[in-house]
Amino acid sequence: MKKSILTACATLLLASAALVNAHDEGDNRPTKASAEFERIKSLAGTWQGKADLGQGPVDMTVNYRLLAGGSIVEERVFEGTPNEMVTMFYDKDGKLALTHYCVMGNRPAMVLKSADSKTLRFDLDPACGLTSKDAHMHALTLTFDNPNTITASCESYIEGKKMEASATTLKRVK
Repeated sequence: MKKSILTACATLLLASAALVNAHDEGDNRPTKASAEFERIKSLAGTWQGKADLGQGPVDMTVNYRLLAGGSIVEERVFEGTPNEMVTMFYDKDGKLALTHYCVMGNRPAMVLKSADSKTLRFDLDPACGLTSKDAHMHALTLTFDNPNTITASCESYIEGKKMEASATTLKRVK
């Protein structure tokens, strides 16, 4: 009896492992990430800089980490504070996209508008339901200055008005 239970458990364990590692044509996991998503993956780690959020420069730490088997990159800013925000980068229909979970209480989604060898530009995805009348982050530009320096520039709308873009330069923490 013990032997048959042990055999059944071992068989179940092997079958589970095979299912976890299986990848067939019916699997909906992406097989290859976009080049732009691969570039976002290269940010994994901790970055620091100073940001001016309208009341003078403040120290800023940004953490990037890979999640969900490398299919998502999480960006976490102001971690552990009431102003903590999270942005999730992912491929959507083969194209880089993001969702930003904002301290303003909304979650604008953006799609890649353009990319070149140094810069990724995102713009609001109208499908997320926000308009220029809503306070929200509307656009993001990430510039890869070098492997250890990036500049992020955000464009927002507040009270129906487009605000001046604010740029923050971040250095990789080694």
